[in-house]
Amino acid sequence: MRRAYAMLGLGTALFFAAASLTLLPNGTQASSTQATFLVPAADGYGVADCLISSQSCGQVVADTWCEAHGYTRAVSFRQVAPHEVTGTVQKASLDTQELLPVAITCTN
Repeated sequence: MRRAYAMLGLGTALFFAAASLTLLPNGTQASSTQATFLVPAADGYGVADCLISSQSCGQVVADTWCEAHGYTRAVSFRQVAPHEVTGTVQKASLDTQELLPVAITCTN
């Protein structure tokens, strides 16, 4: 008799677990269709070289970054001003523009 109650309880628990998963929204992204990522300029891959300069590879690199993070394309990309990054950049690096991060805004 205990086994029957245990199986009934387990079946009920599995049913509610499966039902709750079907009610959750699909995907892992926030409800917003846009997100802004801060990419370190000194990431070792040279991403900021294309994004900071006015080279034609900037849009391609930004679009690829967005696609890698689950978005469709890049809306904008720019170098972040020192006053926008509060407390995350050391004072010594504020003198060098190359060390400031790059902001990429992605959309779906």
